Amino acid sequence: MKVKFWGTRGSIAVPGKNTTLYGGNTTCVELTLGCGRTVIIDAGTGIRALGEKLTATGKELDVHLLITHIHWDHILGFPFFSPIYQKANRLSIDGYPTCMKGLRYTFDNKMGDGFFPITFDALKAQVTFLNRINKGILEIDGTTIDSIPLHHPQGGFGYRFHEGGKVLVFITDNELRKDSWEGRSPDDYVRFCQGADILIHDSQYTPQEIPERRDWGHSDYESAFNLAYRAGVNRLILFHHDPSRTDPEVTAIKVLCEDLANKKNSGIRIEAARENSELEL
Repeated sequence: MKVKFWGTRGSIAVPGKNTTLYGGNTTCVELTLGCGRTVIIDAGTGIRALGEKLTATGKELDVHLLITHIHWDHILGFPFFSPIYQKANRLSIDGYPTCMKGLRYTFDNKMGDGFFPITFDALKAQVTFLNRINKGILEIDGTTIDSIPLHHPQGGFGYRFHEGGKVLVFITDNELRKDSWEGRSPDDYVRFCQGADILIHDSQYTPQEIPERRDWGHSDYESAFNLAYRAGVNRLILFHHDPSRTDPEVTAIKVLCEDLANKKNSGIRIEAARENSELEL
């Protein structure tokens, strides 16, 4: 399984000179499964460049899109995803139950006089809502995908991918806290992440920032590390960088998290997600 980051920011896209290292686009991650099939997580602004790459191959596309939830920063790139305008392409969508509602609303939510010049129903690609992962494990050509609910306003899903003995867990927009909603406690996430080779987790804030941002649905880097440590994760990738955070500030958070790992003698490899970076399990 190969992973490429096309968008690593949270809340809003922030292109500019201060975000050239970690990127300014919002959430979009590309997974290339062992069978060669493409799975995309979320349709933030990063999906535009991914769509251009996929279209440039000149091949008919058969792609899966998993949506964690429908907040703007995770869906607003969808109308600019070029493969949906080509008739030969197929796009299978799954994820949080409201995902199709959210993707449609990026075109027109019926409350205004249209928010995009093209309607959802005018898309040329074959778009199918699977609605499977809400009911159990989704299987794609030998890769299994499980989900867990997020502690985040209006809800959402995190995902666990298992392929050929390797495990990748992707959990963003998730507030790790002891007084959590049912099924969303730190212990629940530890069980879900247990033994993962790679954990990509929301770490938008510092521990000092959390008190003023309670109930916003995001975690600090220390909570993300504690989850990775308890779950026996090999590699933690800090994700969903705050839009106000400059590249040096994101690097500083990574270093602080590395210090936590060293103090615990954990051996966990700490990274901060970088736009256009790739990794392989």
